[in-house]
Amino acid sequence: MKLIAYKKGEQKKIGAVDADGQIAELTSLGDSRGMISLIENYADVEQKIADTKASDQLSDVNLLPPVERPGKIICLAGNYRAHITESGYVEPEKRANFTQQLFLKPSTSLIGHDSEIVLGGQNVKVGWETELAVVIGKAGKNIAVENAFDHVFGYTILNDLSERGLNSRIENRHLREMDGFCDWLAGKWFDGFAPCGPYLVTADEISDPHDLDIKFYLNGDLRQHGNTRDMIFNISEQIAYASSIMTLEAGDIISTGTPAGAGLGDKSTTLQDGDEIVCEIERVGTLKNTVRCLH
Repeated sequence: MKLIAYKKGEQKKIGAVDADGQIAELTSLGDSRGMISLIENYADVEQKIADTKASDQLSDVNLLPPVERPGKIICLAGNYRAHITESGYVEPEKRANFTQQLFLKPSTSLIGHDSEIVLGGQNVKVGWETELAVVIGKAGKNIAVENAFDHVFGYTILNDLSERGLNSRIENRHLREMDGFCDWLAGKWFDGFAPCGPYLVTADEISDPHDLDIKFYLNGDLRQHGNTRDMIFNISEQIAYASSIMTLEAGDIISTGTPAGAGLGDKSTTLQDGDEIVCEIERVGTLKNTVRCLH
């Protein structure tokens, strides 16, 4: 099933969309938390969802991020070997015993399909990273690898946009020891720097999330092409590790890393005013956004 969060007029709603673009509105099956409530109660309302008749057309609504205010957006850095090397780092040896690298993005960075990515005065080198995102369906702490998929509700697309030149325009800046890392991290937190969607595809629709093609297009030009089979740490391992640190809750998003071809902030990989960007993941959907520069 493909679930969506959307806006019709001034009203925010949730629904299920079919292959013909018809929406069955499901707002009444949740509460003020929208999609998170539906996720928590999905097993109890699944038959009601199937019985709900379509009332809207996808072409008549504005899509929001499928989970508009998740408790956590957890992202993996360096989870594809080719992306590690293109970023200027040494590829880990196949048998090396190394750990996952996690960071968080704020929910205010989320925007939906067809929304504008607005770049302001602090944005000088903005790049893209197309990623398969896992949406948690059942809360858990210290989840075992073998039980991890019991906690997966479904999948969506997340574009982990990154400002790779944050604070680079400050003249005579005194650099402290960790400023390079902190600039990299904060550069991922801007409003609109996590386009997400268009759908939340329930887990039963995707038999193997570790065999999905990933593509990214900049103004029609293919810039990323990879496959989720090339993840260093698979989804079960990501869930187990993240849940050993923090409790995972329904609606939390884990963005699983990006393959080679990410926007690294040089002249040809920096987003510009008017750019159209398209993230595509097999069986999950196509996420489109445009860029608008205010400076």
